[in-house]
Amino acid sequence: MNKGLLHLEGLIVLLGSLYFYASIDASWWLFFLCLFLPDLFMLGYVMNNRIGALIYNIGHTYVFPFILLILSVSLNLDLLLALSLIWIAHIGMDRTVGYGLKYPSQFKETHLQKV
Repeated sequence: MNKGLLHLEGLIVLLGSLYFYASIDASWWLFFLCLFLPDLFMLGYVMNNRIGALIYNIGHTYVFPFILLILSVSLNLDLLLALSLIWIAHIGMDRTVGYGLKYPSQFKETHLQKV
């Protein structure tokens, strides 16, 4: 039940970010080009599992893209707004399919499931 709610939450975030992205009339080329950029945070795993999980989780929490979202709206920065919505969409997409925040024990162990 709880796991299903987390997947549903991810789907709602994904759909909401897609809706708002479409409403700002930003480039869909930019969207698809940048959608998987947050996965670059996986490169921390080159060092070790603990550092990898920390860096990955920093890139896959809503905190930083929402800070960028607030800044972009406050400062009227259209490109930053588009990028923050793409980042939020990526996280929502990951949560929808079951990819969660990583535990330092191993890459495939997340707060949603063992992948």
